[in-house]
Amino acid sequence: MPLTRKAYRAAILHSIADPAEVGIEASYEYFEDGLLVVDNGKISALGHASELLPTLPADIDITHYQDALITPGFIDTHIHLPQTGMVGAYGEQLLDWLNTYTFPCESQFADKGHADQVADIFIKELLRNGTTTALVFGSVHPQSVNSFFEAAEQLDLRMIAGKVMMDRNAPDYLTDTAESSYLESKALIERWHGKGRLHYAVTPRFAPTSTPEQLTLAGQLLTEYPDLYMQTHISENLKEIEWVKELFPERKGYLDVYDHYQLLGERSVFAHGVHLCDDECARLAETGSAISFCPTSNFFLGSGLFNLPMAEKHKLNVGIGTDVGGGTSFSLLQTLNEAYKVMQLQGARLSPFKSLYLATLGGARALRLEDKIGNLQPGTDADFLVLDYNATPLLGYRLQQANNIAETLFVLMTLGDDRTVLQTYAAGNLVHQR
Repeated sequence: MPLTRKAYRAAILHSIADPAEVGIEASYEYFEDGLLVVDNGKISALGHASELLPTLPADIDITHYQDALITPGFIDTHIHLPQTGMVGAYGEQLLDWLNTYTFPCESQFADKGHADQVADIFIKELLRNGTTTALVFGSVHPQSVNSFFEAAEQLDLRMIAGKVMMDRNAPDYLTDTAESSYLESKALIERWHGKGRLHYAVTPRFAPTSTPEQLTLAGQLLTEYPDLYMQTHISENLKEIEWVKELFPERKGYLDVYDHYQLLGERSVFAHGVHLCDDECARLAETGSAISFCPTSNFFLGSGLFNLPMAEKHKLNVGIGTDVGGGTSFSLLQTLNEAYKVMQLQGARLSPFKSLYLATLGGARALRLEDKIGNLQPGTDADFLVLDYNATPLLGYRLQQANNIAETLFVLMTLGDDRTVLQTYAAGNLVHQR
């Protein structure tokens, strides 16, 4: 392959640390007239255009954006591929919503043609919204994951996904067995994990839909392949938590079920965590596990308000998740708009720089990928976005009144959506152009 070196000039912003740990000012780098240099799919230089331009060859291809901001690609730490077709379904809380809408929709993934079609729509939606990495639930059918990874591989995307493991408390047409879920997951791991920029996640749906035998085998897979991911749900809804207590009376609580089956660890991501207690946050932090904060979904299903300050107190890794189809938007900008309101309702503040962190570097840390994605440091994958200040008339007018990058960033997160994403790059390749 010929060497490809390109440069991109615009305002550039990225997170370099968690504002909760280092303070806001030390948490980001901003270049008002910046330059990002990309060599063979990786970032080779980042800095002020005035300093970097003289060091580059005269014939380098430079793309100059006016009225735009370059940021790292967004990272969605919790989303469901097979729920794309039922996003925005009316009028239920979690358990009824699963039975009424989710399970029937997921049953269609027994058909490979359907799985291929939805994978294509799903990936286009991610990229249109600036999401370059996602932690994805498939359906119980292995072909849901095969279709997704086949589509992601063609674009050289960094994606993580897994086949749902679910052997009880779901319709017969949608359950596997402890043994079949183990064998099917293993086959998918052997085929996809570590291929290109793809990773596999062991995916028990949530404690109520897995028998102890299935949870035991999920833990066994994590032992057999030490660098796998694990994703599931926890403490989303009060009725769900009561149900877990009835099904596992011998365990101390919801988290203890997963802990007992050895599902906590540095690559374990638990979605929601709305109703966690201090002890559970401490245990998650101690094991290096992470939480995916899913504000749009938590509002839409009436689940509750995630306590981000408590997670910060325990130094617990937190990423942000759209949770489509419980969440109603693929846009992480819109999801951050909701996250701000979740904090407001609890009398807490969410600075735009913390929001940027959650959608980029925080997500990368939750996935243990901060050396590869989530920031624009030289040596990382060239996964980045170009956000258009004039995407809509209102956005353009409002940003003319912004006095600094903090205000600009906040307005992008409150008024921005998929239209704001002018271009999405993955491994240096243009994968979406508005």
